[in-house]
Amino acid sequence: MMNSNQTLQGWFTLLGLSIVPHLQVIGFLVFLLMYIITLAGNSLLLITVRMSSVLHTPMYFFLSNLAFIDICFSSTIVPVLLTNTLSTDKSISVGGCIFQMFFSLELGVAECILLAVMAYDRFVAICRPLHYSSIMNMRFCITLALVPWIGGLINSCIQVSLTWRLPFCKTHHINNFFCEVPPFLRLSCKDPWLNEVAMYVAAGILVLCSFLLTLISYIYIISNILRIRSSQARYVVFSTCTSHLTVVTLYYGTLMSIYLQPRSSHSLEIDKTISILYTVVTPMLNPIIYSIRNKDVKKCIVANIIKQKNKQLTP
Repeated sequence: MMNSNQTLQGWFTLLGLSIVPHLQVIGFLVFLLMYIITLAGNSLLLITVRMSSVLHTPMYFFLSNLAFIDICFSSTIVPVLLTNTLSTDKSISVGGCIFQMFFSLELGVAECILLAVMAYDRFVAICRPLHYSSIMNMRFCITLALVPWIGGLINSCIQVSLTWRLPFCKTHHINNFFCEVPPFLRLSCKDPWLNEVAMYVAAGILVLCSFLLTLISYIYIISNILRIRSSQARYVVFSTCTSHLTVVTLYYGTLMSIYLQPRSSHSLEIDKTISILYTVVTPMLNPIIYSIRNKDVKKCIVANIIKQKNKQLTP
């Protein structure tokens, strides 16, 4: 009996976002600019935190981890997107597709859990200020920073292994701009019920639980802020959380709309738009949001620039 699995060809075709030539050119320029901003913004944040002793605190330690994840996450997806946008050959090897799927899942889940860790850090800082330094010691911070990577690794191993056990016999054309699990379930000639269960369980445990932990942390934070009598003090405390709340809302909202939605109700075009938001837009916005709304980061960036200029002027 002939094996109908299209993966025997050794490649898939990513259909991308548009087949209209002038839109492809515009898309290429826009995504290239966004990728450059992502790399520059997150790298600047990493360097600033590294060089400024004032920022050597748990909050900025986790923010550095987020910047590193965003660089890796964007670099896993955007270069392939840029190549395929203008290229006539939109094929991707099975190995390349597995690589992209594995690391996009790993980094996506890692960011998801890290946002919950950052919410816990804000909870301890605002609700338990006297015990903050003893609770958020370096050893505990490193342990918390490892949890997202371990959670992402376990999820990637399960999701990728289950996905690539499916027989793909309908087509080798992927109606997406990168190798993501949901589009592959549509290609299977076998009912992917086990994959869907695994995807919903993972999304429920990792994404939904991370979101709920974040939500609970902010319920305590907001209730604690409301007890502060001074309106100015309330504003100062709450302003330290608004950047994180903005990122959390954007990231969790887009991620849950993809992975917690029934397959029958998925719209391919809407799914691709949502995927762009959490894979391309969010990594670009994160350093901008955290830098613009954070006076400490802005001061340190300016101080480092002045320091470098003084070094250049010194004979």
